[in-house]
Amino acid sequence: MKRFVVGIVTISLILSSASASAHEGMWLPMLIKRLNITEMQANGLNLTAEELYDINNASIKDAIVSLGGFCTGEIISDQGLMLTNHHCGYDAIRSHSTVENDYLTDGFWAMTREEERTNPGLTAAILVRMEDVTDIVMAELKEDMTEAQRASKAKEIGDSLVTIATENTSYNGYMRSFFHNNEYYLFVFNTYKDVRLVGAPPSSVGKYGGDTDNWMWPRHTGDFSMFRIYADAEGNPSDMSPENVPLTPKHHLPVSLNGVQEGDFTMVFGFPGSTDRFLTSTGIEQAINLFNPTVVEIREQKLAIMKQAMDADDAVRIALASNYASTANYWKYFIGQTEQLKKNRVKAKKETIEATYLNWANADEGRSDYAGALDLLDEAYSLTDENVKSQVYLQEAGIRGASLPLYAYRLGRMLGALESSEELEDDKLSILQYAEDHFSEFQPDVDRKLAYALWSMWMENIPENQQPAIFAEVRDSMQGDLAALVNEVYDNSVYSSKAALESWMENMDFESLSDDMGGRVATSFIMTYFGVQRGNAEVREKMEKGYRLFTDGLRKAMPEKVFAPDANSTLRLTWGVVGSYDPQDAVHYDYITSIDGVMQKEDASNSEFVVPERLKTLYNAKDYGQYADENGDLIVNFISNNDITGGNSGSPVINGDGALIGTAFDGNWEAMSGDIFFEDKLQRTISVDIRYTLFIIDKYAGASHLIDEMTLVKKKKRRKRRK
Repeated sequence: MKRFVVGIVTISLILSSASASAHEGMWLPMLIKRLNITEMQANGLNLTAEELYDINNASIKDAIVSLGGFCTGEIISDQGLMLTNHHCGYDAIRSHSTVENDYLTDGFWAMTREEERTNPGLTAAILVRMEDVTDIVMAELKEDMTEAQRASKAKEIGDSLVTIATENTSYNGYMRSFFHNNEYYLFVFNTYKDVRLVGAPPSSVGKYGGDTDNWMWPRHTGDFSMFRIYADAEGNPSDMSPENVPLTPKHHLPVSLNGVQEGDFTMVFGFPGSTDRFLTSTGIEQAINLFNPTVVEIREQKLAIMKQAMDADDAVRIALASNYASTANYWKYFIGQTEQLKKNRVKAKKETIEATYLNWANADEGRSDYAGALDLLDEAYSLTDENVKSQVYLQEAGIRGASLPLYAYRLGRMLGALESSEELEDDKLSILQYAEDHFSEFQPDVDRKLAYALWSMWMENIPENQQPAIFAEVRDSMQGDLAALVNEVYDNSVYSSKAALESWMENMDFESLSDDMGGRVATSFIMTYFGVQRGNAEVREKMEKGYRLFTDGLRKAMPEKVFAPDANSTLRLTWGVVGSYDPQDAVHYDYITSIDGVMQKEDASNSEFVVPERLKTLYNAKDYGQYADENGDLIVNFISNNDITGGNSGSPVINGDGALIGTAFDGNWEAMSGDIFFEDKLQRTISVDIRYTLFIIDKYAGASHLIDEMTLVKKKKRRKRRK
């Protein structure tokens, strides 16, 4: 696609849009004082920048947790009690569930510390400090370096900086690039390894509305679960041990009973995973036409197979619950993103911004590199268009499709290493533990069906020259009978069952591994992946250089706009206000929902909308205790215009006084293009009102001992909300 510089585009249009997006941006807390604090205080923040982020004294950042690297949690007591989303704790809840003790369905509450459940592998990381190291890194990056050389050198420097920052401490850390490799920051953490499940409501509360309501407003979901962080006697991270004690944090969030009203100030602290706000119009075109629909078609098939098996057997339902939920979440996400990219005309908005960029780049001969950045990106996207679908199939139908291939690849490397092991018995135990973890969720019949269905789609929908070599073998040696390959893998592979693995380990026949069909399939998939990566070196060079220059140039072309970096799983703060919105003509959405809506949606014939009898009893008696609002209603969810994305799940929503008012758990359907372009009039964060969380803990579950741990705050009576 050839780009032309259009006539002068009014910069006032761009800047007026930027100023309207007052709450766009996932900001690094260390920069709040310089970039945001004045505006935040003008909108209702009653704290100083140091009370938000300080490396020498306790501040709000000390109560924010990166949970497992995939969600956010917040510490809400001086005894390490942590709150997050139900869907963030879902796999931990699943791992403790059985058909006889189905905590996913019925909920779980530890009434004593001894009843809290350990979760091997689950971590809670709390930021110690962050540091701008851009100048240190940039000093070593030369103009004649390729993008790959720049990345390699930056990693080398980052590793060295992490070593210096963490040596002789209990800390760990990493360096991340920002603004497409134009800035670099160092992050140092305390990462706790003993995180125990404390409580979770039944799925009929924590997952109320299921896939139907996912990404939707109005919402009526009590999406929360609770954990506790344990440390050694000195408060340092420690492996799981009965000697560990609850963490005494530097700061925990007080919990507000005041609720929210329209226009109230809100902050969200958390670890947002990924946004792509600098994506070009060409990238959007590829997402709409190729990437997104391919993900959706594969995941739709995967979900149908899992759902059928889960509905037929409770043990299968529990085993596959977490896998199904995560698959469904992003299946619907990509449907919504595609719809809203079109509906919100995001491609046209990007083209307007790109025109402004090109006018700036072409205004000075010294900006020739910048002027060519968009052409580099167009070339890169053009070169990848042909292979996008095959790469999605490789990921979604191969590596993340049926679970056996990835397990076989990882285990195969471990088994091969036994041949030269100097600690054979210890290594064998590690292998058996890894296998035990895998087979705790593995459902062979379902996995077999997934393999046949997804690999069939792969062979039918992708050109033969872009398929793994193992499929050529199916066509040539198996007369095109994919079932023959699948049966060989699931009937005879050492990777197909724990019993087969244990039998192999008795003899340790290493020669047999090279002929094992499960291992051969896995190797074929992974080698295809590595081949794609090597083959894409030229494309990657164009893509990375193009985005590095475009992002840097755009910030220079629009100096009046303060840009926030894309999310990359580092600690961020967003701020906004509580507020209703109008999703379309003649439709208005209020900023809160109540328990009335839970009852109105009830449908006993639909598992997504079952209401527990205990909740109905409390509702009928209007037994809400101190958690009712000034009108006597029980508020369930509220919305604000904070900027969030995946990874922010479980993030605290904090008021202007620094008290917890809710837990963020979702975005809204009308702004699902927001990871690419922030929709300032539409974008909303959906949160559980903390009073509903407390009500479920106290009145529903009877776990008032957890309430007693918290610091509850309530100011004078507020004005009544308009009904």
